[in-house]
Amino acid sequence: MGIPTTPMVTRAFKELAVLNVAKRGMPELRITFTPHPVASKTPDQLRAYVEGNDPVSGKPMMKEIVQALTEPLSEEERKTGLVHVSVGPERYGPDTLKNLQQFYHDNGMTDFLPITIPTEEEVAEMLKGTSHPPDEVVGTMAGGAYPPWSYTVKQVAINAVMAGCKPEYFPVILAIASSGTPSLMSSTNSFAYAAVINGPIRDKLNMNYGIGALGPFAQSNAAMGRAWTLVSRNLANGGIPGDTYMGSQGNNLNYNNLIMAENEAASPWVPLHVQKGFKAEENVVSLFRGLGIVPGQGARGTSTDTPKYEEQFSDLFSVFTGFFGGLVVADPLIAANLKGRGYDTKDKLIDWLYKNTTQTVKDYKSRDFAYGFDYPRALKGLEPYKTWYAMPDDAVIPRWPHRDDINVIVLGGQTNAFFQGGSLSYTVSVSIDKWT
Repeated sequence: MGIPTTPMVTRAFKELAVLNVAKRGMPELRITFTPHPVASKTPDQLRAYVEGNDPVSGKPMMKEIVQALTEPLSEEERKTGLVHVSVGPERYGPDTLKNLQQFYHDNGMTDFLPITIPTEEEVAEMLKGTSHPPDEVVGTMAGGAYPPWSYTVKQVAINAVMAGCKPEYFPVILAIASSGTPSLMSSTNSFAYAAVINGPIRDKLNMNYGIGALGPFAQSNAAMGRAWTLVSRNLANGGIPGDTYMGSQGNNLNYNNLIMAENEAASPWVPLHVQKGFKAEENVVSLFRGLGIVPGQGARGTSTDTPKYEEQFSDLFSVFTGFFGGLVVADPLIAANLKGRGYDTKDKLIDWLYKNTTQTVKDYKSRDFAYGFDYPRALKGLEPYKTWYAMPDDAVIPRWPHRDDINVIVLGGQTNAFFQGGSLSYTVSVSIDKWT
């Protein structure tokens, strides 16, 4: 502290920047604002920004920056002090059910749908779902650009009750919470999150991995996904529009995310958790994040007599940005067909998709994410970015840097050879058994 500085922020994030520095104990921090947006602008347009005025203060931007970096700090600007956050009282009420519902809504503790009020009796019942003590710290999580919050087993239990979970679901929710992965994030991209559950626990919890597997047809799938959202909101400070959530349009999947149980019995391939290094009999949840999932059926150049599903997957993948990975969600009918075509393992299919879902270097370089994230990696000599940026514009390269950016799971009820593709990146797999 005490050293003059000025972060540069686009004017679209004025309120967020002011609020952020205040919460971090620097309410008088000097901030320089630029016009918005900066993405997709040419070097000449960006230079015009710099040579123009700060759109907030109206002062010449470069002069403002120089002054901010050279003028001594005033006594007011030297003041510091962090804002301390409290999780609130242990108990609310007594009151009517209607008033308590409204209290939770008004204080930003819900997804604005009715909740199960977390009475002491309901929370105590939820805690029976795990052998871990109520005061044990589960992990930390941050839904925005602030230091992460920590939380206990009991605090996670409260949110599980609110979401409508049963005690037997609780180990899954604790496993997700222990990963530190919020399902509400502050990026301007309207992120979606997904969880794939493997192991015998799928049947113990009556999860739906057959007909309508991605629909609202199982309490376990729906409630566990909702609990992830409420944990992210209440225990990670996530989901506050304009503060810890900046998705321009938002994502409907944020209500209860994508909770998928792999149809292991109907799949000809090893399940996802085995691919990630776990044993088949273990219960595991694997997390993904990205932009969501879209249906894909009947791609170009195929016939019903000789369906080429790998080509259909690749066709759908071709519209993905490449910033996130590619997740194939295939009905067992498709998986069986692919096995008959020689893809007796998921790895063989992934190898084909990686090599055959391609783009030109010119198209790759034209994307904002490549310039903002991959080009700096290329300058540092990291592969494959260094090689890709040295290639001619008409050269053809894979859509993803690594074959591991592609994942495949099998679910569905075999009523139709249907698949969906998710612009989703795998992040981590966590043991559920650890939290029983």
